[in-house]
Amino acid sequence: MQKIGKIVVVAAAALSLAACGQDAKTQTAAPAGPPVPSSDAAQATQSKGRECTADDIKTTGKFGEKPEITIPDDCDPPKKLITKDLSAGTGAGAKAGQKLQMNYHLVTWSDKQVLDSSFGQKPFDLTLGAGEVIPGWDQGLEGIKQGGRRLLIIPPDLAYGEGGRGIKPNETLVFVTDAVAVPAA
Repeated sequence: MQKIGKIVVVAAAALSLAACGQDAKTQTAAPAGPPVPSSDAAQATQSKGRECTADDIKTTGKFGEKPEITIPDDCDPPKKLITKDLSAGTGAGAKAGQKLQMNYHLVTWSDKQVLDSSFGQKPFDLTLGAGEVIPGWDQGLEGIKQGGRRLLIIPPDLAYGEGGRGIKPNETLVFVTDAVAVPAA
């Protein structure tokens, strides 16, 4: 299996664990080991002086195409969830309880590396708001329309917090998501 395929399987497994009803810290905790220093202290001493906005993140590609995501070096990761529609889509916006099919491309903020992508593979299925995915997805995908492309910048407290499943502790995640299927409400 190619490396990206393994990451997709690990990411899908991590996202499915949320459906088991465990709280986010339990399901995403890394194996026990020596304490990892909080990156909050490091970020505070290396602050760029301002938080990035959605407009600071550069993306390429249109709906259905594998995007490129460029994270700037001149601003800090945002502390709150940020969403931005890159293309609007059509129809009714997604609501909690609806089954969605999504493609996604994930870049981690700290090292600006692609960690996972479903483009070129089967879209990811989820029930919005059911806790099957990280809270940043459940919140950030509300209102997305079929055929829409949305940028999600997800802070650690709405992602994997203390880390796990291949995600570093206190990591900000940047996704470009495509709504392949959003059922009519």
